Amino acid sequence: MIKFGIVGTGWRSHFFLRVAQACPDRFTCAGVVTRDPERAASLGEEYGIRLYPALDDLLSQKPDYVVTSVPWPINPGLLHQLADANMPALSETPPAPTVEEMAELCRRTRDGAIIQVAEQYFLQPHHAAKLAFIKTGKLGTISQVQVSVAHGYHGISLIRKFLGVGFANPTITAREFTSSLIKGPDRAGPPEAEGMDTSKQTIAYLDFGDRLGGFDFAGDQYFSHIRNQRVLIRGDRGEIIDDTATYLQDYLTPITVRFSRQCAGAEGNLEGNHLKGYLIGDAWIYQNPLAPGELSDDEIAVGECMRLMGEHVNGAGPFYPLEEACQDHYLSLCIQRAQQEGRTVTVEPQPWS
Repeated sequence: MIKFGIVGTGWRSHFFLRVAQACPDRFTCAGVVTRDPERAASLGEEYGIRLYPALDDLLSQKPDYVVTSVPWPINPGLLHQLADANMPALSETPPAPTVEEMAELCRRTRDGAIIQVAEQYFLQPHHAAKLAFIKTGKLGTISQVQVSVAHGYHGISLIRKFLGVGFANPTITAREFTSSLIKGPDRAGPPEAEGMDTSKQTIAYLDFGDRLGGFDFAGDQYFSHIRNQRVLIRGDRGEIIDDTATYLQDYLTPITVRFSRQCAGAEGNLEGNHLKGYLIGDAWIYQNPLAPGELSDDEIAVGECMRLMGEHVNGAGPFYPLEEACQDHYLSLCIQRAQQEGRTVTVEPQPWS
């Protein structure tokens, strides 16, 4: 049983609470710190949790770690406060808005503070399945990825994971493309009527010399019914395009396989309503670690962050260290600079690398 606390009651806080609600045998919430407990009372009622006005009140409940889900400018100070209290922290993304603040936080981890970041995209089942397939070696050496999945540091984290580039420093070119798009759903729900909106798309290339990362994303993709995710991963022996992999068994024999999603609860199945995992042929390439919890793919990934953080606090290795998060956000900032200035940006090594 992992006991966690949360600071903040924003949109992302609900993801952690829904995971705990769906998996009560794995997680329990010690409480949530909010500046306005009366305003957030419905949150406590919805999830059956206690609300606290101050961090010290939450820390008195002795959680295994605290999730920080607060606005960007507030997060660095809160992480320092938790480090001063020797409380492990799982930070929402990104850990800090500026390079200087990120470097200062990394100094705290070198001094023993436990800070990880809840970057969930590489833990989403379909991406985790692709990473597992890469590790089989069937694609050979990966030289190129094109990712149209998520904004900023989230997309960068996938590019770095798929390419396996670590803290290598690329040169970056970027531009923005604007187009019209029929309005779709957003966080507040579907539109009330048909209307036109403006879609802003960022296209960037991260050139690592022998490896190339393509970043392509428009914010509409998170909710839009007509702007979908796209992933291309190319190696010298094969490639993955979305849910299909093609590779060479030998130099004359191409093999094509599909990532087959397996779910419980469909078409009269009575096992519940949850993702089981992904099959490649007759073998599991990914199995849902939080089954049978009834969770969306993104919630499964958030739950994996929570589970792996609990293991790390108890002595296991890190799953996404602060330094990784800082590199991803730094590369995202470099994309913004290349886009705004209309020039190639050469990424410089940073203290955390």
